[in-house]
Amino acid sequence: MFDYILKGGEIFDGTGRDGYLGDIAIKDGRINDVGTLKDAKAKEEIDVSGLAVSPGFIDMHTHSDFTLIADGRAESQVHQGVTTEVIGQCGISCAPVCSHDHIPTVSPWYTEGASHQQWHSFSEYLDALDATELGVNVMAFVGHGTIHRAVLGDEMRAGEPDEVEQMARMVDEAMDQGAAGFSSGLEYWPGILASPEHLVPLCEVAAKYKRLYATHVRNRDTQYDLGFTEAISTARQSDAKLQISHIQPKFGAPKHAMEHTLEMIDIARRHDSDIAFDVIPHDWNHTIMAGILPKWAQAGGFEEVRKRLSNHEDRERIKANPKPMWLIVKAEKWSDIVLLNATHNKDIIGADFEEIGRMRGVDPYDAVLDIMLEEGDNLMGALWSSKSFLDSDIDLCLQQPECAVISDTVAVANDGILKDHVGSLSGYGWAARFLQYYVRDRAVLGLTEGLRKLTSIPAERLGLKDKGKLLPGYCADICVFDPDSIASNCSAKNPRRYATGIAHVLVNGKLSIHYGARTPVNAGRVVREF
Repeated sequence: MFDYILKGGEIFDGTGRDGYLGDIAIKDGRINDVGTLKDAKAKEEIDVSGLAVSPGFIDMHTHSDFTLIADGRAESQVHQGVTTEVIGQCGISCAPVCSHDHIPTVSPWYTEGASHQQWHSFSEYLDALDATELGVNVMAFVGHGTIHRAVLGDEMRAGEPDEVEQMARMVDEAMDQGAAGFSSGLEYWPGILASPEHLVPLCEVAAKYKRLYATHVRNRDTQYDLGFTEAISTARQSDAKLQISHIQPKFGAPKHAMEHTLEMIDIARRHDSDIAFDVIPHDWNHTIMAGILPKWAQAGGFEEVRKRLSNHEDRERIKANPKPMWLIVKAEKWSDIVLLNATHNKDIIGADFEEIGRMRGVDPYDAVLDIMLEEGDNLMGALWSSKSFLDSDIDLCLQQPECAVISDTVAVANDGILKDHVGSLSGYGWAARFLQYYVRDRAVLGLTEGLRKLTSIPAERLGLKDKGKLLPGYCADICVFDPDSIASNCSAKNPRRYATGIAHVLVNGKLSIHYGARTPVNAGRVVREF
């Protein structure tokens, strides 16, 4: 007897095959049979007629490294059909650290008051994740920024050859202990200090283990071609498999930037480079507010940063930066930039900076720097979002067969210790919005191909051999939803609304969403073997 049979749904199995009517039998966490199962019996039969049955969605780029430690339920993700997350992106990971005191410094969305085990090594961090009840499966990359800090602290240099060699050994240890890949964030501190000669030896370790090198490239606006060429060159020299994170160009890039980038990738592939990429399904671009600071202003740790933010001359020098991370700031398009997350300024979340500057009676740029200063120890949790992407660029990427869809967000919940956190403008509805806006409403893709970009494409890229498809023997990670009603409900003013249209979600054969309601079951696991 099976544990569950999903009866009569339209099955999209993730292989690229068109949807077909059928049943799915589940036993002991695995898919046992798929087809027309007339005589099969189960402990519970669930009628899913009229609904789409898909592999659970795989979010291959998130920053939930600490939020899953604080509250592993991953409510914002489970409510929209996500069953697997990949953390440790953009060069940011919770481990390894030299001291327990460094955990708050390196951990994205670190949350005061969260109860957790301590760690030093990558393995100990994964053990801490294992000790948490997880609503989703988790794969973890090790980040260049965290490795750099473990060796050089907050020094404003990329490392001498012997120090880079030490970093490579630490990446090797993390890979041996279960890191699923290596990532860099070259627009963030301290990745902004690194050049290919500092990154290639670390990427060679990823290549040795046949794991991905995922990069947030250095520049995606006026010098987009330099940023993408650097990523391609680093991968070529190291022979690493390259995943270009959230590839769409930003405000300030020329109109042909996306097309040109795809041409560069195509040429590199013709010469045996292994390159793929992903996109955020939204025209809003979000990041930490501190990213706007030039690298000299980020050196020396939080206390030094706060001193500079308090100093008038340093402020004017910051504001005069000719090449900020966001050119939309230099263009002073403040009405297109909103405050997304803050601890001490919760009352103005969702307001744009033209409005915030007016309310405070200051220049919007000064309002930005004031808010960063007011956030104190939570400076790295202060986020903003800008209207910096083009739908036409996203559309073009989505039409490429190797493109995956990601959230670039964090797993949170609108109750409990994470109730005030926001990971992105669409964090509570990124997957739902993709299926709603790009697939259903605008028909950029059909449903079959759209679901592949959330399931088998990321699974195959990550080397997950038993996820991403609805086939016998695969993990029973499954999402059942209504294609006609699935919707994202979050906005800048109300970013913490769960998606709707999801009927059932199973993680490792256990129901986490049943008839649209969240169950108390959290059956996710840490993935350590590839």
